Amino acid sequence: MQALVLCATNARVSRLRFFLPPMPRPPDWPHRLAAAIAAARTTPFAWGQHDCPTFAFDTRRALTGEDAAALWRGRYRTYRGGLRLMRRPGWGSLTAMGDALLGAPLASPLLAQRGDIVLGPDGRGFGVCTGATAVGMAPEGLITLPLTTCTRAWRV
Repeated sequence: MQALVLCATNARVSRLRFFLPPMPRPPDWPHRLAAAIAAARTTPFAWGQHDCPTFAFDTRRALTGEDAAALWRGRYRTYRGGLRLMRRPGWGSLTAMGDALLGAPLASPLLAQRGDIVLGPDGRGFGVCTGATAVGMAPEGLITLPLTTCTRAWRV
């Protein structure tokens, strides 16, 4: 299994290939998941700090210790800035970003379990599975969607 390969020049990510392998969850992961979601409910949306990919991957960090969001956290302040940063390593979409960082998706989003990362309707944003629903960060705050509306899921 190949791990994260990162080539950086002048603190800029120039190439990111392959994925971060699934990390084992600590015994108290349900409490960590609940705490991460509760904290997200009270934190306002901010591009590059607390937006959809940062929320989902920060939740993954709370569960596994792996901080993939360090690649982009604080490096953009607008939607367009996020798109530019996402395209630097060759990710043309959030689907490609998820596949690069998390590996092969589950066969169906309906196989996602609590804490797994999901991609919302039409591939518009990352979220976290909470059971039959998923939560994700939007400009209006933390939103809840039925898992049936998600288009992709990755095991955490």
